[in-house]
Amino acid sequence: MTTTAAELVQLLDLETLEDNLFRGLNPPESWPFRTRVFGGQVLAQALVAAQRTVEGSAAHSMHAYFLLGGDPAVPIVYDVERVRDGRSFATRRTVAIQHGRPIFIMSVSFHREEAGLDHQLDLEVVVPSPEEVPGLGELPASVLDRLPAPVRDYWMRPRPIELKPIGLGERRAAPRRAVWFRTTGPLPDDASVHRAVLAYATDMTLLEATTLVHGTSVLGGDIQAASLDHALWLHRPFRADEWLLYTQDSPSASGARGLARGLIYDRAGRLIASVAQEGLIRPVAPPAATPSTQASA
Repeated sequence: MTTTAAELVQLLDLETLEDNLFRGLNPPESWPFRTRVFGGQVLAQALVAAQRTVEGSAAHSMHAYFLLGGDPAVPIVYDVERVRDGRSFATRRTVAIQHGRPIFIMSVSFHREEAGLDHQLDLEVVVPSPEEVPGLGELPASVLDRLPAPVRDYWMRPRPIELKPIGLGERRAAPRRAVWFRTTGPLPDDASVHRAVLAYATDMTLLEATTLVHGTSVLGGDIQAASLDHALWLHRPFRADEWLLYTQDSPSASGARGLARGLIYDRAGRLIASVAQEGLIRPVAPPAATPSTQASA
């Protein structure tokens, strides 16, 4: 069973209900592991809603908070507030609503294209090209066997984004990882679609960076994990259907929260986006041992 880039584009094509009011559907039942709405989907659909209310400017900055888990059984309504329209910048605030309650809020800033100073921090590590990294379906059994079942299931599930993690399953001495990604097929030439797809992809692997050095995973049963907030800055034009390198690190984890950061480069080494996310990474206590279990131990 596969999910395609075309299905993702369809998922992000919101229905207009009224001025500034849109409705987004959730993936069909054919998309597996659909126990709750994926946060990246809400990010992307909220951005699409905001983009539908702006002309002549491109989104460059998004700051979002996840308030409640989304219900995959019902559509999501997106209410866009036109906060400001200036000569160079515009601001929108999008609220995602289910069952009469906000589940997500996001502010988006838009900027008219103009010339200016240009610099970037270059990629500091040498990584193999995407052609040198095995696809998830090509990983040897020796790698797959090292992964806990929930982690293996997450990476191997069908999705419209093709992932090539570098060094999957390796114990890390530092909280860093890198992943090549692109859509599984071509996207329309509309740049707003590529921005929405990128927003979708940025939430797929980032929080995992907060647990790497602890030998555990947000994908397993020993961590209660949830995205709390998400920030995305878009720096340069890009295509989400061409290979992009997502370098990720976690500068801090404490108090059951972890902070993760990401830089996204294209194949030419151009920095196209920066990401930051804080998430809940609450350890789940094992069940208390019964007296008989304690005696046998």
